[in-house]
Amino acid sequence: MAATRGAWCVPCLASNETLQELCRKELLICKCLGITRKNLNNYEVEYICDHKIEKGKEYFLVKWKGWPESHNTWEPKHNLKCATLVKQFYSDLYKYVSEMKSSKASLLKNTKSLDRSVADYIVRKAKQRIALKRWEEDLNRKKTHNGMLYVENDVDLEGPPRDFYYINDYKATPGVNTLGEAIVGCECTDCFNDKCCPTEAGVVFAYNEHSQIKIQPGRPIYECNSRCRCGPECPNRVVQNGPPYSLCIFRTHNGRGWGVKTLQKIKKNSFVMEYVGEVITSEEAERRGQQYDNTGITYLFDLDYESDEFTVDAARYGNVSHFVNHSCDPNLQVYNVFIDNLDVRLPRIALFSTRSIKAGEELTFDYQMKGSGDLSTDSIELSPAKKRARTTCRCGAADCRGYL
Repeated sequence: MAATRGAWCVPCLASNETLQELCRKELLICKCLGITRKNLNNYEVEYICDHKIEKGKEYFLVKWKGWPESHNTWEPKHNLKCATLVKQFYSDLYKYVSEMKSSKASLLKNTKSLDRSVADYIVRKAKQRIALKRWEEDLNRKKTHNGMLYVENDVDLEGPPRDFYYINDYKATPGVNTLGEAIVGCECTDCFNDKCCPTEAGVVFAYNEHSQIKIQPGRPIYECNSRCRCGPECPNRVVQNGPPYSLCIFRTHNGRGWGVKTLQKIKKNSFVMEYVGEVITSEEAERRGQQYDNTGITYLFDLDYESDEFTVDAARYGNVSHFVNHSCDPNLQVYNVFIDNLDVRLPRIALFSTRSIKAGEELTFDYQMKGSGDLSTDSIELSPAKKRARTTCRCGAADCRGYL
């Protein structure tokens, strides 16, 4: 919709496909949506809804892309030039039938048209697949790191999570005045040998020559910051360069909801991702924690490196770490990181691999994880609100504690 100068407007919540359907239904031209006079009456298969056999011939009910469902048509198989969508249709059909009771499955094999429940499932699965693909594209538009993000759900009909917004960095909330900025930086030409910023902070240089973590959990990481003269290839810039791996958000098979798996091999002691979200006060964390207890799910993560004033809440705002599940035998370890913000109350939370992780393996960390440094305060753990909820653990580890 065009707006006059000075007029206010709001973002449209409808998808482009929905708006295209409205345009074609009302025979409207819209260059912004790609609807022109030339393609106003174009037809492209979006997905297949149903199947039947008449007089020995196969017919498919087709949903046309950019057209409302009222324009769905039955087409003979030879009219369709979408082998992938036909294959997907049969895959969904066989999956549904295989999970049904044998009596109903036999009935399906002997009929010339699909049972309504089967056709409804196939349509819902097609719509879910489209919604997840849009979400995947949206995640990759918003992320700032190099690794790609993928989404898959071969388990149920759950679609993209509602009321979740992807962010790359901490989001300050009322009561959190600043997330800090660097005041000074190093002027080194060889940060690896000079150990510049960590030395200034009185700590050990965190990485080896392969950018792998070499310090014990519980010890802080001080990276070079935006004021330093060294470039992005500096060996002391690891966490700030973002996750280098392609990851997949997937639906778990054992009722743990969404999870995250790596699509590439990850070497031991490598940086994998940050845990980001809204930075809130401990008072606000307590209030939210009581609300989250009713659902048995929370994303509160205390920043208790030296004090307990702030918490990260990744429930509504977060990155891919929002979907990482708990394990009593995790393959990720928490570290405190300081880069531009040197306020010890507000460390960044980085997750490093504890061992070599194979491609396709799920990523996990211990929700009650503590650092193993000499000082008990050198740790990060989930909020007390998390501990109140006696949620049964389903991690499957040999030494599972039974509860989160």
